[in-house]
Amino acid sequence: MATLLTNLPKETLVAQLQDGGILLILGMGTVFIFLVILIYATKLMSKICMKMQPNTPTATTRSNQTAPKATVKKSDDAAVAAAIAAAYDKEN
Repeated sequence: MATLLTNLPKETLVAQLQDGGILLILGMGTVFIFLVILIYATKLMSKICMKMQPNTPTATTRSNQTAPKATVKKSDDAAVAAAIAAAYDKEN
């Protein structure tokens, strides 16, 4: 491979490197522009879908309902810790 590079004239190598650099910039630029367009298209679609979505109940209408409260007892913590330890021991 090294012999191939030494047999080519310097001008040819420089021209090939310049062509490669141009292709690199064009390729990366194309991908960057596409990704920017994709981001804005996704944001636009999200806004359109949010406008078309039916109204959901707000927090004020939900406050009238009684929501069950999750309470954790100390005995539950011990049971959870024991279950985790058992599962860990079972894996090993």
